[in-house]
Amino acid sequence: MTLQRQVLIWFAFLALLIYALVMLSSVLLPFAAGLTLGYLLDPLAERLERLGLGRLGATLLLLALFVLLLVLIVLMLVPILAHQFASLIENLPGFAVKLQQLVTEQGTRLVNGYGGETLRKFGLSGGLSPSDFQNSIGSVVGQGSNYLVGVLKSLWSGGTALLSLLSLMIVTPVVAFYILLDWKSMIAAIDGWVPLAHREDVRQIARDIDAAFAGFARGQSIVCIFLGLWYGIGLTLVGLNFGFLIGITGGFLSFIPYVGSLAVLLFAVAVALVQSWPDWTLVALTVGVVTTGQFLEGNILSPNLVGASVGLHPVWVMFALLAFGALFGFTGLIIAVPLAAAAGVLARFALRKYLVSPLYTGEPDETIAGRIPKALRREA
Repeated sequence: MTLQRQVLIWFAFLALLIYALVMLSSVLLPFAAGLTLGYLLDPLAERLERLGLGRLGATLLLLALFVLLLVLIVLMLVPILAHQFASLIENLPGFAVKLQQLVTEQGTRLVNGYGGETLRKFGLSGGLSPSDFQNSIGSVVGQGSNYLVGVLKSLWSGGTALLSLLSLMIVTPVVAFYILLDWKSMIAAIDGWVPLAHREDVRQIARDIDAAFAGFARGQSIVCIFLGLWYGIGLTLVGLNFGFLIGITGGFLSFIPYVGSLAVLLFAVAVALVQSWPDWTLVALTVGVVTTGQFLEGNILSPNLVGASVGLHPVWVMFALLAFGALFGFTGLIIAVPLAAAAGVLARFALRKYLVSPLYTGEPDETIAGRIPKALRREA
């Protein structure tokens, strides 16, 4: 079989797999969560096996400890979060009205004070009136609300399984149990299906993908827990209303790069402005908590816990978030970065093979191996 035909077959298989996943996206989340949980707990299961505990015993022990820890966290956090969430929903209409009034009044004053001369050049001799600014703000808020509703509908349609608590509580542990129990046999079976001529290349790709995914999933999980506690406790201590709810939500969203920190900053500053205006002390303290958390995350936590294992350009990360979110909804947002990292590993492997192929050089393979750029050269 020629190389071209093999490539076509693999691309056809990949396209069929993506199509099947898109069609089943509404039920993927509990299975993806179970698979991820089993994958993350597998190193601990192997350590317990080396200590003399059987695979079944190690699996049952780890899942029991995980469920116990999850129940304790839920019992401690859910009452606080539920109370703050109910209070936020109750006060949200008044909060939105006050924020709009504040933006209208201060925006009108700033525009007329610092941009009055420019406005007069455009024929607005009287500047902008509060009603004009109110209409502009209302238009922007309306468009933003429509966009937000569209995003939420997309997340709902693609992440319905998230809303099914029964599905997450039952299916996820069952999937994780069997993944942990049969992990070695599954890997051995998949390895046995790989064509002999390409087995070493596929194993190297699998090791690279495992390093990228494990580094992100395990490291980023710890980063998210730290940021959630840092934001939640810090914003509560400075006196911000709903601070713990905002912080914990931001820590969870930090699993999606850039989203968590931006969401916390915008929402926390908006709440601080409404709560303390015209005093800027609370706003400054809120910004200090968020920026300090980001400094610790960017300079200490992520470099040591996540490192360069993912190796993705920020633009590629943003594209992956949008693409996977559109295809798989909320599930896609969670798996976007690990799958993008896997795609990056495959792309780099394909580029290395291309650079040593006659298709690139027009020369026999053995005469060009030394011409590969050092950044792309590696031992198979």
